[in-house]
Amino acid sequence: MQPQDFSLYGAVDLGARQAAVQRRQQAAQSGGSAEPSGGAVIEVSEQTFNSDVVERSRTVPVIVDLWADWCGPCKQLSPVLEKLAVEADGQWILAKVDVDANPQLSAALQVQSIPMVVAVIGGQLVDGFLGAMPEGQVRQWISQVLEVAEKMGLRLADGSAGAADEDTDTEAHGESATASPRGPQAARDRRPGAPDSGRGSGDTGQLPPSYAEARAAMERGDLDAAAKALEEELAASPGDPVVKTGLAQVNLLRRVSSYDQAKARRDAAQNPADVEAQIRVADIDLASGRIEEAFDRLLGVVRRTSGEDRDQARAHLVGLFDLLPPKDPRVTRARSALSALLF
Repeated sequence: MQPQDFSLYGAVDLGARQAAVQRRQQAAQSGGSAEPSGGAVIEVSEQTFNSDVVERSRTVPVIVDLWADWCGPCKQLSPVLEKLAVEADGQWILAKVDVDANPQLSAALQVQSIPMVVAVIGGQLVDGFLGAMPEGQVRQWISQVLEVAEKMGLRLADGSAGAADEDTDTEAHGESATASPRGPQAARDRRPGAPDSGRGSGDTGQLPPSYAEARAAMERGDLDAAAKALEEELAASPGDPVVKTGLAQVNLLRRVSSYDQAKARRDAAQNPADVEAQIRVADIDLASGRIEEAFDRLLGVVRRTSGEDRDQARAHLVGLFDLLPPKDPRVTRARSALSALLF
């Protein structure tokens, strides 16, 4: 099965704690998370995540603050994020998620420690960090997120009150084709790796036609055609991180769809020295949301092998890193472990 849009892999029902359930019920009764807010800071639940974060991120970057009432560092970081969101005046939206009240969403986002902050642009998770950071570092990180947003075709508000007022309605309903390279069609569902095609001739922010080709191919289930379109775009723009990540996702889906997963796991268990078998299971694990298990499996192969086998496992592991944001803590840890094994 192909994951859609935000790639929320591996969601499991963990059950909510009684206190968290009560907070969620109270929030729903007060209307705090039941309907999208037009403000800079919004409360988001499992029920509203798709509309408040995924859909809204198609017209404005959304930064998600994952927190809990018992988390001390969260109480240090959240006020900083809220302050910066208000100052941004519509350039980005802060979406706050209580992880205790929303356990399925927490599981889907692979939350292992908090505070955890992730940025969502165009329906895709593009970057994130763990732990409380000083305001200066948070500002720098947000600046990088906004740069990515511009590269992905979002036209950001200029920070003036007038621009913020004009953007309030477009954030809720989608920007017009004349106001942004993203027209109404940009709010439609799309697969990972298939960015929006853009609208409006003569607009300097218009995205390449290959993006639309990849999206259309994914929608009809033609992974080969989607890969071809993204490969052509990557050849024209080798440094485009969106295309690189999209192509890595499509290629992963192509590989996993060709595997007999039960057989792949048996082969890997019976033949620990079979690099190809270990690579197949790593692919399956990553596509299923077991990211650290996938990385650890290939790190183990690198540790146990030498020569061509070791290089094959190393190269595949590095390729899997492209599926996640570069600053994802799991990628950072795996890169450090790989470096320690190689040098």
